[in-house]
Amino acid sequence: MRPRLFGAVIAVVIVAGMVCLDLRPVRAGEQPSASGYKVLEPIRHGSLTVFPVVAPKSYATGEFLTLDEGLRSGEVVVTEYGNVRGLVRRGPAPAVRRESAEVNRLVLINNSKRPLLLLAGEIVTGGKQDRVIGKDRIVPAESDPVDLSVFCVEPGRWVATSEHFGTSGTTYGGAVGGPTSGKSAAASGTLMAQPSVRAKAMGDKDQNQVWAEVRKQQQAMQTVEVVAGSPSVSTEEIQSTSSYARVMENKDVKQKVDEIAAPIEHNYESLIKQLRDRKAVGVVVAVNGRVIWADVFASTELLEKYWPKLVRSYASEAVVSRAKGGEASMAQAEAFLGDMEGRRETIESEPGVYRHTEVNGDGFKAFSLMSLLPKTGFDVHVAKMAE
Repeated sequence: MRPRLFGAVIAVVIVAGMVCLDLRPVRAGEQPSASGYKVLEPIRHGSLTVFPVVAPKSYATGEFLTLDEGLRSGEVVVTEYGNVRGLVRRGPAPAVRRESAEVNRLVLINNSKRPLLLLAGEIVTGGKQDRVIGKDRIVPAESDPVDLSVFCVEPGRWVATSEHFGTSGTTYGGAVGGPTSGKSAAASGTLMAQPSVRAKAMGDKDQNQVWAEVRKQQQAMQTVEVVAGSPSVSTEEIQSTSSYARVMENKDVKQKVDEIAAPIEHNYESLIKQLRDRKAVGVVVAVNGRVIWADVFASTELLEKYWPKLVRSYASEAVVSRAKGGEASMAQAEAFLGDMEGRRETIESEPGVYRHTEVNGDGFKAFSLMSLLPKTGFDVHVAKMAE
């Protein structure tokens, strides 16, 4: 081959290679989860500080059903493992053994025509014991029974109070923190465990660690003063139950949690309205000057749905925290949210439905739930905890 022709061929090959590289499709959601997020001026009340987070893009998430919505409508059923018979919808009923209930297993069926979003930390009450969801996941619309990985947050009971699980009875909106939500009526919902309990379920994945943390928080609640000059929380109800949910619904505990949660909730809801066009999608949380947690969603709409119970979970952590510190800065919050690179990555996936990624880094664990459903391909929820 003549030199001039050879050079021309090489040039064509190089250009073609460059074009191929430039035209390779970028899969949605493949970018680092924290890319483009921006932390705003904090909202502070007492020992709790919340940094709003805005994103460069908000995704369409209206098709996702939350656990609270599904339980209230009856379209989502959660029951003890072993109560599967009669719940299978498609085809001939398989030979399902009616096995006994197990502490760390529940069965869920989504009868809705919408995919169900489950968040780690959500608590369902009933059955033989109250349980906390151990991992973010998506359950397809009109699903057959799904085996859920859960942790018990009520170590003292193994007697069924109801066949199915439901909401805790906790109310959001008008009944929690007064007229902070702007809703005409309060809605009941599941509790979200406070960050220290969520961390044991999500990070440690150890039932004994979860039980130990539940007992620790129950004991801490017994010594909390409701307001200055008033007596401490009545311990009779707290001591008589092992239920984490019932402790958090104790009227004195709720009063103290509301004292912190209501102003934060009100301020943030007002801020969300102002920043909706800027795509407010989450928060970085600090307690007593230490950044401990972040929750970020794919849209403002999802954040608004989860915000009432999230802010109460953060406030519960602040109520029992005894550490003293200064004020967390925006720089600290930005650094926390921006560092998602870890030493080890674990991926679990249900093809065509979701991919769950856990990243273990220096002093933190981060979790992302990517939807793989049609017309999605983005992170629905990202959570990060300090260790």
